Amino acid sequence: MNEHERAELARLLPPPARPELSSDRHRLLRGHLMSEIRETKPARVRRGKLGWVAIPALAGGLALAMVLPGGSDGAASKAPLAQQQSGQQPAESGGTTLNAAPVAAVQLLTQAADNAAGKPDPKPGKNQFVYIDSQVSFAGTNLATGETKVDAPHRRQIWLSVDGSQWGVLKEEGKGGKGADVVKEGDKRPAPRPDGGLWLDPTKKPSVGAPTYTYLAGLPTDPDALLKKIYAETKGQGRTPDQEAFVTIGDLLREQIAPPAVSAALYRAAAKIPGVTAVADSVDASGRHGAAVAHEDSGVRTEWIFDPKTHEFLGEREVVVTDGDLGKAGTVVGHTAVLGRSITNQPGEEGPKQNA
Repeated sequence: MNEHERAELARLLPPPARPELSSDRHRLLRGHLMSEIRETKPARVRRGKLGWVAIPALAGGLALAMVLPGGSDGAASKAPLAQQQSGQQPAESGGTTLNAAPVAAVQLLTQAADNAAGKPDPKPGKNQFVYIDSQVSFAGTNLATGETKVDAPHRRQIWLSVDGSQWGVLKEEGKGGKGADVVKEGDKRPAPRPDGGLWLDPTKKPSVGAPTYTYLAGLPTDPDALLKKIYAETKGQGRTPDQEAFVTIGDLLREQIAPPAVSAALYRAAAKIPGVTAVADSVDASGRHGAAVAHEDSGVRTEWIFDPKTHEFLGEREVVVTDGDLGKAGTVVGHTAVLGRSITNQPGEEGPKQNA
């Protein structure tokens, strides 16, 4: 890693001792943590660029032969994956490539799409909140020392305004604390929460990088049209258009709720991204095993993990595949597990857990 890359990495990642939230992304996400940090007015974060690093896509996808769960026992094959070159090329930033992923990845994403399409639409009211309960562990870099370390897995709870008009809340174990959300004179932010939760700014201009349920409900349900929109809205972000599209869809799947038809379209759109492959066995931050689809870049593989029986999205994992500054191959630098999703009437209210 040269000095320019190291400086860029330091700019994108917060010091582990104090979480800082990206104002433009308004969501967790990839460690996806983006630019423009504000200390006094943290907003929803998109997980950052390390342990949620934006990783460039492979120039050609790998065709993986693999038995995916589909029968009653739902067991994913643990046999080694046969690999051969597929000869496919990356999509242009303004378009899509049909069936760009190898057949095993397409099959798994199709199963996930079918599962999503069969769910009931929650149809939340505009004054309600999307609640996501998860277990997370991200890599962070100390800006003073340059040291990178991975947090221990911990609980993360987030409440997001359905239409973006209201303040949301983020609670994360070991982060913040009573009075952490400082209010300055003239600040319109609500008073600090006694539970230590951080207020999240209303989302005035929703986008695929800062979504609300209402915004997602208006997205195209045609996978080609949806992927084209994602490429267009994320143009110039990340290391490559394909990797940024994969990251963006993963963010939407992990920490939002969308109408069933839109969720299904997101999975089908992901199957059209070049460089998406299949992984026979992966494990989320809570220890659940499942089959996964993945995208690799800059020596790190990002995996979306699915329940082997139901094909429900379980969480994500980021694994070093090439020895380097992030550690030796096999090192896990990012981990999430979605434990529950629901609609609540106010932030801080957990409500009944639904199938994650």
